[in-house]
Amino acid sequence: MDPAPPAEGAALGRTASPSLPVADFAELVKARLTLLVLLTTAVGFYLGAPVGFQALELFHVVFGTALAAAGAAALNQWWEYQLDALMHRTRTRPIPGGRMLPRDGFIVGVLFSAAGVAYLSVACNLLSALLAAATIAIYLFCYTPLKRISTANTLVGAIPGALPPMIGWAAARNEVGWPAWSLFAILFCWQMPHFFAIAWMYREDYARAGFRMLSGSDLDGARSGRQSVIFALLLLGASGLPALLGLTSPSWLLLGLLAGAGFLTLAIRFALRRELPEARGLFLGSIIYLPLLLTLLVLAKK
Repeated sequence: MDPAPPAEGAALGRTASPSLPVADFAELVKARLTLLVLLTTAVGFYLGAPVGFQALELFHVVFGTALAAAGAAALNQWWEYQLDALMHRTRTRPIPGGRMLPRDGFIVGVLFSAAGVAYLSVACNLLSALLAAATIAIYLFCYTPLKRISTANTLVGAIPGALPPMIGWAAARNEVGWPAWSLFAILFCWQMPHFFAIAWMYREDYARAGFRMLSGSDLDGARSGRQSVIFALLLLGASGLPALLGLTSPSWLLLGLLAGAGFLTLAIRFALRRELPEARGLFLGSIIYLPLLLTLLVLAKK
């Protein structure tokens, strides 16, 4: 059953501002999430680049991916604006908050998504553009509707989240070999404890909007904690793949294992004591862990 629509004049856009402030635009395109996407894209490009530092090519792939990621985020908010209005953490976004018309969010999303894919196809190569298009399609047409159908949405949502480093790699080499897939594996495994922590922290909010998250039926948090530990262990294994595949120096094995052990410790703490502080600790730890891991990857590149 669809949720009741937000109050008249809010999500219907009748009080929408004539212009969109910078802060609202940044929220519409999920600027912080987009920046993380660009970071992983840039790392994928750098690790995939055969020789030297190709600044112009790096700009092209980052700019094109930025357009595509911003467009996908805007379309996601357009799609879910009535549901966003039901959750405390999202009800002040530009569309449910009544500061932007749903139609305008849709237009921004379509234009940016199309421009990003087109830019990558012209400035980089067709493979990177196809990967960007696949990322948008899976995010919008698989993950977004699945959020109200099955708890498997978290697994599906981790796929588009793990593709950006492959976009960067494809832009650098015009192919995606096993080293690129190792980057995908790292990002995929990292997202699961990250999302489980968020879902546990905001489980009441997600339930209010009718989203089928693991935390919704996991009253004591045991499954969320157990799954977090499982994927943290898988991440520990995946982090060794770049060295085994010859992408990084052997020293990366030790660095990756040390960082992964710290992240695993946070997941175990959450599994043992399923309380808000432990969930928040895992969430914050995941935010620290990923940039640290990506930095170490760059430094350890052969």
